[in-house]
Amino acid sequence: MSNPMLEPQLLPAFSSIKPNHIEAAIDQLLADSRAEVERILSSMTSPTWDSLVAPMEEMNDRLAKAWSPVSHMNAVVNTDELRDAYNACLPKLSQYWTEMGQNQALYQAFNDFAESDNFKQLDEAKQKVVTNTLRDFRLSGIALNGDGQKRYAELQQKLSELTTKFSENVLDASNAWNKLLSDESELAGLPPMALAAAKQMAEAKGLDGWLVTLDFPSYLPTITYADNRELRKEVYTAFATRASDQGPGEGKWDNSSVMTQILELRLELAKLLGFNNYAEYSLATKMAETTDQVVQFLNDLAEKSLPVAKQDYQQLCDFAKEEFGVEDLQAWDLAYFSEKLKQAKYAISEEQIRPYFPLPKVLNGLFTVAGKLFDIEISEVDEFERWHKDARLFEIRRQGEVIARFFLDLYAREKKRGGAWMDDCRVRRRLADGTLQLPVAYLVCNFSSPVGDDPALLTHNEVTTMFHEFGHGLHHMLTQIESADVSGINGVAWDAVELPSQFLENWCYEPEALALISGHYQTGETLPRALLDKMLAARNFQSGMMMVRQLEFSLFDFCLHRDYEPGVTDVQSYLNDIRSRVAVITPPEFNRFQHSFSHIFAGGYAAGYYSYKWAEVLSADAFSRFEEEGVFSESAGNDFRQHILEMGGSREPMELFVAFRGREPQVDALLRHCGIQTAA
Repeated sequence: MSNPMLEPQLLPAFSSIKPNHIEAAIDQLLADSRAEVERILSSMTSPTWDSLVAPMEEMNDRLAKAWSPVSHMNAVVNTDELRDAYNACLPKLSQYWTEMGQNQALYQAFNDFAESDNFKQLDEAKQKVVTNTLRDFRLSGIALNGDGQKRYAELQQKLSELTTKFSENVLDASNAWNKLLSDESELAGLPPMALAAAKQMAEAKGLDGWLVTLDFPSYLPTITYADNRELRKEVYTAFATRASDQGPGEGKWDNSSVMTQILELRLELAKLLGFNNYAEYSLATKMAETTDQVVQFLNDLAEKSLPVAKQDYQQLCDFAKEEFGVEDLQAWDLAYFSEKLKQAKYAISEEQIRPYFPLPKVLNGLFTVAGKLFDIEISEVDEFERWHKDARLFEIRRQGEVIARFFLDLYAREKKRGGAWMDDCRVRRRLADGTLQLPVAYLVCNFSSPVGDDPALLTHNEVTTMFHEFGHGLHHMLTQIESADVSGINGVAWDAVELPSQFLENWCYEPEALALISGHYQTGETLPRALLDKMLAARNFQSGMMMVRQLEFSLFDFCLHRDYEPGVTDVQSYLNDIRSRVAVITPPEFNRFQHSFSHIFAGGYAAGYYSYKWAEVLSADAFSRFEEEGVFSESAGNDFRQHILEMGGSREPMELFVAFRGREPQVDALLRHCGIQTAA
């Protein structure tokens, strides 16, 4: 029987891939890849791009194209059978990549190539591929002795298993909790859309009443609008204790020991490779040069933001006391009273704005904005193999020619990982036969589904999220680089990879762009000027509190990975200490935020969460050029596309930024955009 994972296809055959295909296909591909490496090394007289790098790229791409849909479906349509097949492959893949990274003959071939005249004839992108590969060999323990290499392989395999387990625990704990309410009055305060969604969720499970879950489209409106304080407390407690030793799921999917093991093994891995700690190891592939530089950057932002954050919090406490008689403001009250204060100050709420952002209008407007900025056209493709009925496919064209494709999966559902992300499905590269493989991206969000006959209506925060992920997608899809390892998002320093995503968010606040992305779902009326003015006035509402919250996460992540000592460092105590220095809100003792901090314990942000703030400086300063020249400036848009989006990881990010902006980045634009400079 043929295996759809082994057949060459333009796009993955999602509906044809079954769990029983997965391990067999990966086994076959890994065996083929090992044989191909042997063939390359044995047949090569002197290393060249065509004899060494190109066949390695071809081989790696074949494996990536098979694994990509499996990894994607494990995140968006998770089942026990799929999870088992996915997990069975992880140690095999980890072992294989460790083997490749420690193959002395392969390393020597790349090293010889880098020192040859052939290397000097390569273009800049291809040279970057080779220098990055040599760096990665060193980070894979190529210089270790036999025992060291064996231990490195064991560490990588165990870390792969543990980070996957962390993610599974969060997903299972989130899915396990829900609350069925039979009396609508218990949900008093919730907007009609949120009520209708809760009703629809209950009906989907054959239940009578209103169902509240820990999926963000259910959790957020409940914690923000429910007048029932006890309900808010119950929902907050369930959410803040997911996968921990506390709360309703107490101990059942507890990530406590998983976290500790991950931190211990990361430290051992870093030291094995000659670094003092995992934070140092993390910076080997980033824009920032030293741990002190990162911590200083975060502390400087905290110093500027903390006074404003304290003002924000005091204002909230005073408001809750004076207007509602609440003196003991608790964690489950913050979103609720913040929303009340926002309405009182600006006479606006996300729910007032939501009818003006129906998903079809926002999506078309986003495509128009991207088209104006980067000279592209986007159209939908109806016929393709789906992993779920909500999946959609689009093509990007320039001057009539297809240059990229992307999948969209926008709605929250059971068995789908929370959050929003972009991932690559295919990378742009020149194939051996001379044809061009076009880039393909996955763009995933967790918005509320349409209710009844109405389209999905987005909050402005959700609109911003969509622009953010699409910015990542454009970085991957508009690349002009043809070598896989530095094409699109590949090879881009992690603390620069958020630049295009955060950059694109700026158009969500520009009147010219809002005219394109807004239109009342019943009347088609664009966002009225009065509402727009209120929205813009409220843009920096509690920006100090939001800034220090992100700095809390960044400092916790980076400093924990810098300072961790097995048997000495207690994760909760460490987080408490960070909070005592930069936070204005102390969560309740039972809060276990870190147990579901998947970005750093299951994603790619370990000792790298600071990247959001680092790249926000770049994006704010990049956007300031559009503020000077016009938000749809053709020359600025062309320059951003050519110097940032098209270049992928082919050059160092600071070089690319300077090529676009004419100088190195300055922090002032970020503080101005956040309103912190003015407030301070």
